[in-house]
Amino acid sequence: MKAVSHSTPENLQVLYQDNHLIAVNKRPGDIVQGDKTGDTPLSDVVKAYLKKKYNKPGEVFLGVIHRLDRPTSGIVVFARTSKALARMNALFKSKEVEKTYWALVRNPPPAGSGTLTHWLERNPGQNKSYAHDRESSTRKKAILSYRISKALQRYFLLEIKLETGRHHQIRAQLTALGCPIKGDLKYGYPRSNTDGSIHLHARQVEFIHPVKLTPIKITASPPEEVLWAACSDLKE
Repeated sequence: MKAVSHSTPENLQVLYQDNHLIAVNKRPGDIVQGDKTGDTPLSDVVKAYLKKKYNKPGEVFLGVIHRLDRPTSGIVVFARTSKALARMNALFKSKEVEKTYWALVRNPPPAGSGTLTHWLERNPGQNKSYAHDRESSTRKKAILSYRISKALQRYFLLEIKLETGRHHQIRAQLTALGCPIKGDLKYGYPRSNTDGSIHLHARQVEFIHPVKLTPIKITASPPEEVLWAACSDLKE
């Protein structure tokens, strides 16, 4: 398996930055927060970047607002102050952050666009979620909308908007639709990508700035790779 290019303070792709927030373009393979692997999390990389850039003495505050799965790429927004963290957490909880994802699939969905509603049940032992058509006390409601935004020679690019933010939601719901994401072995795609990534990218976020109260729209380019490059002519 080819080595993944992890983010470092020197190669960090910063998409947006002010005194309250910093948004970066996560590489596939980066882990947002520390876990049992012991690998350096993206949060520590961003702290090191800020410490060096602003020559900060002592600890750098950085609040983790949301996460992306390790094999995915795209926008991760961090808070630089406790006030921004509390307010961004509230925006995410009240669904006032619009999140757009790109996913490449081999099998086209049955309709060119639509809304998917499932009830997801998480299996912690497998670190996997299963999408069901029926509600139960152990399941959480998951809603997303999608549209086919481009047909490539062998794949279809889906633009996805999340209404809820559940564990592995897009991966589980697209698999339930019969459209597993390219490279996503865990969710039924027949082959993994050589670098361990999956073709799922957090493309865009829109929200009202928690302190300045101005509209913020952040867009992230997908990784430099042949299939993603074939999607690069799409309008922002």
